Amino acid sequence: MAFASVFRRVLSSTPSTLPSRYASLRLNTTLTSPKLFISGLNRMTTSEKLQEAFAPFGGIVEAKVITDRMSGRSKGFGFVTYETVEEAEKAREQMNAKFLDGWVIFVDPAKPREPRPPPPQPQPESQTSDMGFRTNKTFGWCG
Repeated sequence: MAFASVFRRVLSSTPSTLPSRYASLRLNTTLTSPKLFISGLNRMTTSEKLQEAFAPFGGIVEAKVITDRMSGRSKGFGFVTYETVEEAEKAREQMNAKFLDGWVIFVDPAKPREPRPPPPQPQPESQTSDMGFRTNKTFGWCG
């Protein structure tokens, strides 16, 4: 019975009035750039929907949902860049732990991309033995 009342309360609430216990924990860091990282996006959310949701808080330079190269579907996160840090902070406070397209999103400061390690060097496919024969991993000995 308690579950039904909680479920009814969640469904009857508007997305902007839902309280979150974790929202205050995520707002402890300060913004140093106007770029925000948005996680928890619905797979059907587009860049246009993301821009519409974040537009009321200031001038948006870019709103981008990161998509999979093969399928073209959302990976569930994106970035929004504002003109000023103050606008980004306002959007972060207002949109963190809110519903967008039926999913709860989280808004955090974007971190700079970490450098990737260099790709591993390709291994030679065949090796020469002391007697001049080459070994091929697929077929065995060849001359």
